[in-house]
Amino acid sequence: MDLSVLTRPTRTSVPATIARVALGLALVGAGVSHLTVAREEFQAQVPDWFPVDEDVTVLASGAVEIALGASLVVLSRWKVAVGLVAAAFFVVIFPGNVAQWMEGKDGFGLDTDAKRFGRLFFQPVLVAWALWSTGALRALRRARD
Repeated sequence: MDLSVLTRPTRTSVPATIARVALGLALVGAGVSHLTVAREEFQAQVPDWFPVDEDVTVLASGAVEIALGASLVVLSRWKVAVGLVAAAFFVVIFPGNVAQWMEGKDGFGLDTDAKRFGRLFFQPVLVAWALWSTGALRALRRARD
């Protein structure tokens, strides 16, 4: 497998570029809200079993989201690698969404089991968005060949 394709400049379409920048800006916005106005709301997504303090977890994940989002916007040369990291981040935080549903925690208007369950289906969309908008899917296919 040729992993150099992950750092090679990759062309993406205008819609993919717009989607990458939009995802980056959304992550920066979410990260800032982790650190400010929505700290308590985000704590609802920290599983009871997670061994780190809820507030510390929210602050750390907010900082990661800001860094990832900014990287998606400004590090276009590294967009494939950043896209892979962003997709992995969305996978890593998914247990928090599952825990919010299973533990029945309210947050962000997710105040019923049905709403919390429905939200679970958005996480794969974020993973796909990160992979497609950065050209990471295409790069992974090329690396395999």
